[in-house]
Amino acid sequence: MPSGKYPGFVNKEHMGRILAIDYGRRRCGLAVTDTLRICANGLPTVRTCDLMAWLKDYCGRETVDIIVVGEPKMMNGEPSESMRYIEPFLRHLHREMPGMEVRMHDERFTSTIAHREMIAGGFRKSQRQQKGRADEMAAVLILTGFLEAAAR
Repeated sequence: MPSGKYPGFVNKEHMGRILAIDYGRRRCGLAVTDTLRICANGLPTVRTCDLMAWLKDYCGRETVDIIVVGEPKMMNGEPSESMRYIEPFLRHLHREMPGMEVRMHDERFTSTIAHREMIAGGFRKSQRQQKGRADEMAAVLILTGFLEAAAR
C-alpha cells in the first residue's frame, strides 16, 4: 500500500529500523527508529574501534534497512576535514555489510544543538561534560533530520 506522502516508507508491516551514526574518531553516537519509523531513540555510545562488530551484532538481532551516517559539512556546504575519517569507515561498512543501504545526512550544528538541548533539559554541567551523551543526542538529531527530509 504505497503512500505518496511518505515515499520510500511503504509496507509498514515489514519495515526495518533506520539506524543513525554520529561518527567520531574515538566514539560514535547511535540512534535508531522504532519499527514504524516514527521516532528516533538514542542508543549507548560505542567506541569507534568496536563499531563494526557492534553494527553486525545489532543488525543480526534487529531488522535494519538503512544506516544513516552523519555527513560533516562546512558552512559553505563543502565536506569538512572530518570526512577523511568517515570515508574509510564507509568503505569498510560497504565491504562488511554489502547489502545494507547506507545514506549520508547533513550533520551541521548537531553537536551544538545537542549541547543546547541538554542545557534546556536541565542537565547538570557534569552530565553535559559526558561526551557520550552529546554524541548520542547528535545521532538522534541526525536521524530526526533524515526522517523529516524523507517525509517531505
